[in-house]
This record gives sequence, structure tokens and C-alpha cells, in this order.
Amino acid sequence: MNCTFDKENRYVVSINISREKGTSKTPVEYAVINELGIEGDAHSGCWHRQVSMLALEDINNFSLLDAGGRKFLPGEFAENITTSGIDFTKAAILDKFKIGDVELEVSQIGKTCHGDECAIFVEVGKCVMPKSGIFTRVITGGRIKANDKIERYPRPLKIKIITLSDRAFKGEYGDLSGPKIKEILEEFFRNKRWHTEFACSLLPDSSEMLTDELNKCFLENTDIVFTTGGTGIGPRDISPDVVLKLADKTIPGIMENIRLKFGEIIPSALLSRSVAAVKNQTIIYCLPGSVKAVTEYTTEILKTVEHSILMLHGLGH
Repeated sequence: MNCTFDKENRYVVSINISREKGTSKTPVEYAVINELGIEGDAHSGCWHRQVSMLALEDINNFSLLDAGGRKFLPGEFAENITTSGIDFTKAAILDKFKIGDVELEVSQIGKTCHGDECAIFVEVGKCVMPKSGIFTRVITGGRIKANDKIERYPRPLKIKIITLSDRAFKGEYGDLSGPKIKEILEEFFRNKRWHTEFACSLLPDSSEMLTDELNKCFLENTDIVFTTGGTGIGPRDISPDVVLKLADKTIPGIMENIRLKFGEIIPSALLSRSVAAVKNQTIIYCLPGSVKAVTEYTTEILKTVEHSILMLHGLGH
């Protein structure tokens, strides 16, 4: 019978440290967490995998289902914090965990097993950490001990889609491009470890209104903004100009690659002034207005979007 998670009883089972990497960790009575991780632990340092966590329920299920009932103790999988009541399969990158005053941010889901260098893998041919463990970095330090309460705070990935069209805004026809982008993004993120949150708006081709809408996105810490429409060379095509005026950085390679790829088939695609840019920790993709174009552009953009988010949060390489 599988061990289940008791959401009403979430707590730290054990705190575990080791002086060397690649070894099991030993439980300690309490730990002090600073900006580098757990004091005295080999995995402490200026990197993104400062504190690892694993649920006791996952350890017990692994014992029952994969290891022939072999009993594993906290720390044997080299996790820093063994928990009870927390289902880490529901956790996403950038989620927060709080243990008293300590705040940890999820920085990596699972890991690659060391194989023959992993004692448990050598013993049973499998390891639970790659599938069920998570890694975090320290946001706020403090002191923690066994039986401390632990809580997860999901962090949504905020996505805003802005359609620019004078005629659609007037109701002369419906917005097709915005919904198409949302459809593609929902499918892309469906089975990925992010908590997506979508918002959409329809604007006329107005520099002032687009500027206001983007500034609102920046204030609300929106992660990704897609604009559609207004990327041509007509007198009312203003979206790239507004985005570039507000941006801190541009990402020219993305749109250059897309224009070259599709420009070979349809030369008029080279007239698009689409841009990709960054403001604070918000990525803005400024796309053409046709359904065909947003489908092509979005499909290409999604090849790098997750890594872009990680880089903006200091987690990329």
C-alpha cells in the first residue's frame, strides 16, 4: 500500500548534512541556514542547489515498490531536509517553501542520478531523488529543527497576451491571434512543472495604451508578455517601437532566426519588425497579427522560453 500525503500535517522530519559531496547525509538536531545554504553542509555554496528536500512518503513508497522493502533512513538519498505531508510532485520552479523564518525557492526539479557512483543505485538499480527530490536556494535564512512546520507557496507563471488591432477593438471582427497564442501556450505548458496564469487584453493600435498596458505588466511582475499585431511598416504599426522604448535589453537572435526561416518561403515575412526584449524580469515577444504568423513564431519561441525564464531568475547557465 502506498504512503500518502497528509496535507494537514506538514512538518520537517529530519535535517541532514554531510561534509563531502556524493555521500549520504547524517541527521542533526538543528541547522542554521545562511545565504549559501546549511552551515557545515558540503552542498552549501554560491549556486542554485543549496538545500535539497525529499518527502518521507516518497522514500517509503520507493522502499515498498522499488527496493523490495529495504528500509531507508532520512539522509540516505543525500537530501538536506526530509519532510512529511508535502507532495513535491506538485511543486514548480520558483515556488516558495517556508519553515519558520526560513524561506526557500525551488530552483530545480529532480536531478540526474550518479549511477555507479550512487550507493543506492548500485544496490537496487534505481534512485528516488531524480524523480521526487527538489532543490532550492535560500531567500531568507534562519534556524530550523525537526518537527518544524513547513508550508509551500505556489508561484504562478504569469503570462499576458495583448492583441493590437483597430478593427478588432471596434468589433468589426473577432480577435483570432490572441486566442491562438493562448491555445499553443496552454498545450506547451500542460505537462510541465509550472503553474501558469493567463490574462488577455485587446487594444487599438495606440502607443499610449500599449505603453500603459506594458507598464502595468511590469508592476505586476508578469513573466511573459506576447503582443500580436502592429509589427509591419504601416503608419499604425507601433508595437515594436513601444517595446524597444521600454526595454532594458533586446534578444535579437530569436526574431532574426524566425524571419530568415520563414522569409525563405514567403519573402514578405522579412518585412516584419517583430522583436524580443526584456524589462526587469519580464520577457516581451512582439509578434505579427495573423493566425498563421503567431503559430509559426510562437512555436519557435517556445524552444527557448523556459531557459529564458531561468536565466532571468539567475538559474540558467
